[in-house]
Amino acid sequence: MIARYAMNNPKTSSGTQRRREEGYREKALKMYPWVCGRCAREFSGKNLSQLTVHHRDHNHDNNPEDGSNWELLCLYCHDNEHARYTDQQYFAEGSTASPLAPKTTYKAFGSLADLLKGKDDIG
Repeated sequence: MIARYAMNNPKTSSGTQRRREEGYREKALKMYPWVCGRCAREFSGKNLSQLTVHHRDHNHDNNPEDGSNWELLCLYCHDNEHARYTDQQYFAEGSTASPLAPKTTYKAFGSLADLLKGKDDIG
């Protein structure tokens, strides 16, 4: 995954990217319990490689020493988080990809109080 990201990102070489990622990954694994922050799946031994460091602000250059921008997520939750973030960016208000529909002004139960008052008068 690291090498694939580096190949697709012309701004970083694979060696630089790998060293940077290994540095904050080691720190995060020392700071936090080996549990996915979303699904609470526990990791150890062989499957520890399935636990990834997620940057909460999605900025991989923001690596504070206290780890406040990191959380450990399993591969599945990490992919899901990035897919949600991508969808959010794609369908943002300023996006031309998603024309905004007019806001609804109809209130389904707007006259319910009047109907209920009328029912009391009948009985």
